Amino acid sequence: MTLRESDASPFPRLTLLAMAPAKPLTWNEIRSRARAFVAEWRGETRERAEAQTFWNDWFHVFGINRRRVAVFEQAAERLSTKRRGSIDAFWPSMLVVEHKSAGESLEKAEGQALDYLGAMPDDQLPRMVISSDFGHFRVLDLEAREETHFSLEEFPDRLEMFGFIAGYERRLFRDEHAVNVEAAQLMGKLFDELKASGYQDHALTMLLVRILFLLFADDTGIWERDLFVDYIRLRTQEDGRDVGLHLNFLFQVLNTREPDRQRTLDEDLARFPYINGGLFAEVIAIPAFDASMRKRLLECCHFDWSGISPAVFGSIFQSVMDGDERRQIGGHYTTDANIQKVIGPLFLDDLKAELQAANSGPKLQAFRDKLAGLHFLDPACGCGNFLVISYRELRALELAAISRQRERNPGQQVIEATALSTVTVDQFYGMEIDEWPARIAETAMYLVDHQANRRLSAEFGLYYARFPIATEAHIHVCNALRSDWNEIIAAHDCSYILGNPPFVGKQHRTDPQQDDMDYVFGGARGTGNLDYVAAWYRKAIDYMAGSEIRAAFVSTNSIVQGEQVPALWPLLLDAGYEIDFAHRTFAWTSEARGRAAVHVVIIGFSRGGLKRPKLLFDHPQMAAATTVIRAQSISPYLVDGPVFVVSRRSTPLAQVPSASFGSMPNDGGSLILTPEERDQLLIAEPSAGPYVAELLGAEELINGSHRYCLWLGEAEPAELRQMPEVMRRVECVRAYRMASRRVATRQLAELAYRFGEIRQPRGAYLCLPRHSSENRRYIPMVFVGPEIVAHDSTLTVEGADLYLFGVLSSEMFMTWVRAVAGRLESRYRLSVEMVYNTFPWPEPSPPQRKRVSDAAAAVQVARSSHPASSLADQYDSRSMPVDLLLAHRVLDRAVATLYGRNLDTELAKQAALFKRWAQLTGLLV
Repeated sequence: MTLRESDASPFPRLTLLAMAPAKPLTWNEIRSRARAFVAEWRGETRERAEAQTFWNDWFHVFGINRRRVAVFEQAAERLSTKRRGSIDAFWPSMLVVEHKSAGESLEKAEGQALDYLGAMPDDQLPRMVISSDFGHFRVLDLEAREETHFSLEEFPDRLEMFGFIAGYERRLFRDEHAVNVEAAQLMGKLFDELKASGYQDHALTMLLVRILFLLFADDTGIWERDLFVDYIRLRTQEDGRDVGLHLNFLFQVLNTREPDRQRTLDEDLARFPYINGGLFAEVIAIPAFDASMRKRLLECCHFDWSGISPAVFGSIFQSVMDGDERRQIGGHYTTDANIQKVIGPLFLDDLKAELQAANSGPKLQAFRDKLAGLHFLDPACGCGNFLVISYRELRALELAAISRQRERNPGQQVIEATALSTVTVDQFYGMEIDEWPARIAETAMYLVDHQANRRLSAEFGLYYARFPIATEAHIHVCNALRSDWNEIIAAHDCSYILGNPPFVGKQHRTDPQQDDMDYVFGGARGTGNLDYVAAWYRKAIDYMAGSEIRAAFVSTNSIVQGEQVPALWPLLLDAGYEIDFAHRTFAWTSEARGRAAVHVVIIGFSRGGLKRPKLLFDHPQMAAATTVIRAQSISPYLVDGPVFVVSRRSTPLAQVPSASFGSMPNDGGSLILTPEERDQLLIAEPSAGPYVAELLGAEELINGSHRYCLWLGEAEPAELRQMPEVMRRVECVRAYRMASRRVATRQLAELAYRFGEIRQPRGAYLCLPRHSSENRRYIPMVFVGPEIVAHDSTLTVEGADLYLFGVLSSEMFMTWVRAVAGRLESRYRLSVEMVYNTFPWPEPSPPQRKRVSDAAAAVQVARSSHPASSLADQYDSRSMPVDLLLAHRVLDRAVATLYGRNLDTELAKQAALFKRWAQLTGLLV
């Protein structure tokens, strides 16, 4: 195609030079021109009309007058055809350009250019072939033998490959790799080697954080690309002995303003800009590197950090800590997707809607002013993921608002780049007990700020950076549970509290963490069983008192289940707080090494009476997507319905037989017999036969094993004295009880031949284990006669029938168990007062009752068809027999219909159960 020579261009120009400038433009000036070039040519497609002007402007980016160096439509011969043609643009020994209209093949254009090169004299062969269609570039570096493809929008990030055009020495750049967890693991390996060498504690923390910043700066335009890696590669010894010295010298330079530096400073060091922000201010011990450490450092440099996600910082944090440390400080890294589950309903969705509704210049400005006035606090910020992503989203909203302002006033010129963005990192506050993640968080905020500035630069065709750092994020190294949050940021200035406090259950708490719990809750009754995260709720509601602060925490799901609900939630409800939104239980995912295998909830809350919509997000296990409902109110069990807390009851909620614990031996094991011990006893003392009974505990019930006990309550003293082996065991019980520190136990020594607590049913009874695996869909239970002694590891229901068995063996009862039962580790812990007595029994008609009974009988039949399998085998979710599974499904449907229709999800079942509970307790008319 024929190109027209033209000077017509709206693109601003400087005085042009004949060749590459005698004094090259600074990289900042080149970047600023590149941004303007992108803004000018975004969306152009017409080759014939605009191609020449496009390339004139392209050369201008580097301070080059195209007319002085390159010719359009240079006549040339094609090697393949020996025919004459023309090169679209040619700069001898430097560049060949082939330009196409949008949509045409750039690969074909490149091939055409190479065809011309085949017939070209050696002294004119170019270093680079560039093909473009306005929106895309295909660059073949003949010297480096590298080919690169990128879009017009990416041009400002690829400038260094064209440095030779502007007069800068051409360096060979490595392949660019996406930043991923492997990069974080490399940092972890460097950490490990330095720590193993004896370089550790605070100095090691600061060193790794600074290196992380240098890697990012090397790839993102904070300074010349690869300036740091080239300095390490070219100026340090391969054995690594001087790496530490060079690093410390570099840190000093980065902390010194350019006018204050020595005039004799090494030229390579002088190319680094002043950074500020306190990151390089502190003098740390000089690290002693070796060859392996230097190699690790250079390996980290082999990744392209320009596309770094805040997620990488969490991965780095995890990769340099072992599992025990992760457990101790609860460092479970949060993914971007999970953070969006928090910040979306907390503030981001509302702000997006507000921006959408801003349809005038004043409203857009008011919206921007609002953004600049928001303040965020993460009182367990870890490596800062919540703060980083919240800041990123706030800057994106601000950029959208600025763009809409410009659209409404296209003639308005931006006078000063710094006036564009008024959202800054100093609107964000964090508290973190460990220094290493705190420093990661601090650095992450600077880097995400630079990312946002690059996006702003691309949008407005300018180069905008906030280096030297003028504003700082407020990341405090402290124990949030022992600190006054008002000293971090006054409550009247705070807008939102957010984060994911440590995932530490009662059984994993350290002594200091237990002291923290006591300090926060003051030893209030029941709070000793709470997860560690509950302390952040207590601190938050005290801090938020009288304000309109909204808060949201990711939490272990235990705080909305079982005995933790009545221990925690009355504190919030009685103080006037309401749940604004919640994500019900879902699996926590992480991109970090050693992922945290936990299930969590997200709870957003604020002072009541503010009339906010209530949103409830559900994550059904078999569903492909999250469901959301607009709730009337959200209870502490994360159910749409009345707000209440289920408390213990001494009697059942309906006219059903009472439940009880089994009998407790309290014997030190002397009244308990294995099958072998029973046989030996009966051989030695046959008269003991009437007093040996089968003992049924949870182990025997579930796994089908057998134990026996001496059941001597009805024995006459004279009979006992005729059985010396039995009396020996009785004496052992007496000695065991007398040695106890408990007065009540010592008193039981007077009746050493009896169980310590006797609650044996007199008639047939239903027996349930007090603890059952969370992996079972149903709790196994059996009918037994009164001759079998129930151990206190079981619950008994005397007089139970098939209907009661059917309800307790159903999915509806299991739903109640999951909601209100306590836990022993992760196993369900059934209790009479908290689970059985609070269960909201339905009110069936006679036909409905019969249907449940018949289905329960079918379950019994299905079980009996597998006599060689224990209940543990039959109720293992991985091996449950088909006939038993089908029988339970029929039973589930029969019981579910007693509570309503369409109870297909856990949420629907819970809502129906809690509604029935409210009816039975009089809370719902």
